[in-house]
Amino acid sequence: MGVPWALSAKGSKAAILGVPFDCGTHAFRIGSRDGPRSIRKQSRLVRAFESERADYDIRAALKLVDCGDVDVTPSRIEVAFERIEEAAWRIASDGATVVGFGGDGSISVPLVRAASRKWPNLCVLHIDSHTDCHPVNPDHPYDAASQFSHVAMEQRVSAGASYHVGIRGPTYRAGVAAHTKSLGYNVITMRDYMRRGEADVLAELHAAMKGRPVYLSWDMDSFDPSVAPGVCTPTWGGFTAREGLQLLRGLSGLDIVAVDINTVSPPHDVNGMAAHLAAYMTYEALLLIEEKTGHREDAT
Repeated sequence: MGVPWALSAKGSKAAILGVPFDCGTHAFRIGSRDGPRSIRKQSRLVRAFESERADYDIRAALKLVDCGDVDVTPSRIEVAFERIEEAAWRIASDGATVVGFGGDGSISVPLVRAASRKWPNLCVLHIDSHTDCHPVNPDHPYDAASQFSHVAMEQRVSAGASYHVGIRGPTYRAGVAAHTKSLGYNVITMRDYMRRGEADVLAELHAAMKGRPVYLSWDMDSFDPSVAPGVCTPTWGGFTAREGLQLLRGLSGLDIVAVDINTVSPPHDVNGMAAHLAAYMTYEALLLIEEKTGHREDAT
């Protein structure tokens, strides 16, 4: 969206942080390491003004900056996680809300670690087709399917106040749903969401998370592949673009303190569809952040 690049987020209310990392463990669908670059490219299609809801420049209101990409090497997991956490912590310490661009879903581990250092009562709202809460393999502990097991076991989040929403589709192993619930997480499947309706689900989320710092993790495969084909693990039966946007807008009023938008995989995208939608979701997330910080008067 043309925001300035900066080494520091001091004086800003929000900052973009690219995390061009994937674990390299998928059998054949590798590409989310290029996600940040693709989201930035497609963000040129996202205009700064929206007359209906936000007829002001969100970039100026937040003094938004782009802090570039963390210097990581895909598949070198432990070193990458240390660098990602440190970069996010520096931004949070400067007083800005981190908006992370993935990368595969594993990036949530270091980003949540950084956020929990500032907000110890953190809860997670994870919008995805998968809980990414598989049991941890002690021989290979990190992958893009176990990140929310890690942050719960490390007590980085309050699992009892955290939610996985939009869950659907098959997994590689049995027992994932039971394991997720055993850690204390709340799960709202896509079937539950459609049966109950948006308003009922949002009412539950607001009741559970009111007054708590919320880490929002949005996996782009929560959308149906028909609208977001370029993702790591496409899963049929997901949100339409309208449904996803309405859900995100419905989070207004929650104390969102950090965000990641992950799993855009450019080699599998079609005309940048998933990346463009991710860029627009970022715009909507920035509106939520601005609403909380209340700095619209600084917009020019």
